[in-house]
Amino acid sequence: MIGESSIAGVFFPPLLMLAIGAFLVTLGLRWLLRRLHLYRFVWHAGLFDTALFVVVLWLMSAATTQVGFSGSAIS
Repeated sequence: MIGESSIAGVFFPPLLMLAIGAFLVTLGLRWLLRRLHLYRFVWHAGLFDTALFVVVLWLMSAATTQVGFSGSAIS
Protein backbone atom coordinates (compact mmCIF):
# COMPACT_ATOMS: atom_id res chain seq x y z
CA MET A 1 0.00 0.00 0.00
CA ILE A 2 1.16 3.52 -0.64
CA GLY A 3 -0.75 5.07 2.19
CA GLU A 4 -4.39 5.22 1.23
CA SER A 5 -6.98 5.30 4.00
CA SER A 6 -9.94 2.97 3.71
CA ILE A 7 -13.32 4.14 4.99
CA ALA A 8 -16.13 1.62 4.43
CA GLY A 9 -14.13 0.00 1.65
CA VAL A 10 -13.50 3.24 -0.23
CA PHE A 11 -9.88 4.33 -0.55
CA PHE A 12 -8.97 7.98 -0.01
CA PRO A 13 -5.58 9.61 -0.61
CA PRO A 14 -3.86 11.05 2.48
CA LEU A 15 -3.77 14.54 0.98
CA LEU A 16 -7.57 14.58 0.76
CA MET A 17 -7.83 13.72 4.44
CA LEU A 18 -5.33 16.46 5.28
CA ALA A 19 -7.18 18.97 3.09
CA ILE A 20 -10.47 18.26 4.87
CA GLY A 21 -8.76 18.68 8.23
CA ALA A 22 -7.06 21.88 7.10
CA PHE A 23 -10.38 23.23 5.85
CA LEU A 24 -11.99 22.60 9.24
CA VAL A 25 -9.08 24.24 11.06
CA THR A 26 -9.25 27.19 8.65
CA LEU A 27 -12.97 27.59 9.34
CA GLY A 28 -12.20 27.80 13.05
CA LEU A 29 -9.42 30.31 12.49
CA ARG A 30 -11.66 32.43 10.24
CA TRP A 31 -14.35 32.45 12.92
CA LEU A 32 -11.79 33.50 15.54
CA LEU A 33 -10.30 36.24 13.34
CA ARG A 34 -13.75 37.62 12.56
CA ARG A 35 -14.76 37.46 16.22
CA LEU A 36 -11.65 39.45 17.20
CA HIS A 37 -12.27 41.95 14.33
CA LEU A 38 -8.82 41.31 12.84
CA TYR A 39 -10.12 41.24 9.28
CA ARG A 40 -10.10 45.03 9.28
CA PHE A 41 -6.30 44.79 8.80
CA VAL A 42 -6.67 42.47 5.79
CA TRP A 43 -6.75 44.01 2.31
CA HIS A 44 -8.55 41.17 0.50
CA ALA A 45 -10.36 38.63 2.68
CA GLY A 46 -10.67 36.00 -0.07
CA LEU A 47 -6.95 35.99 -0.83
CA PHE A 48 -6.13 35.94 2.87
CA ASP A 49 -8.46 32.97 3.48
CA THR A 50 -6.90 31.05 0.59
CA ALA A 51 -3.39 31.75 1.84
CA LEU A 52 -4.43 30.75 5.36
CA PHE A 53 -5.76 27.43 4.04
CA VAL A 54 -2.54 26.76 2.12
CA VAL A 55 -0.39 27.52 5.16
CA VAL A 56 -2.50 25.32 7.45
CA LEU A 57 -2.43 22.49 4.89
CA TRP A 58 1.34 22.80 4.56
CA LEU A 59 1.81 22.76 8.35
CA MET A 60 -0.40 19.69 8.72
CA SER A 61 1.37 17.84 5.91
CA ALA A 62 4.80 18.74 7.27
CA ALA A 63 3.79 17.54 10.74
CA THR A 64 2.42 14.23 9.48
CA THR A 65 5.29 13.35 7.14
CA GLN A 66 7.73 13.33 10.05
CA VAL A 67 5.72 10.75 11.99
CA GLY A 68 5.35 7.13 10.87
CA PHE A 69 2.27 4.97 11.28
CA SER A 70 3.57 3.59 14.59
CA GLY A 71 3.74 7.09 16.05
CA SER A 72 7.52 7.26 16.21
CA ALA A 73 9.77 9.51 14.17
CA ILE A 74 11.11 8.07 10.93
CA SER A 75 14.88 7.89 10.87
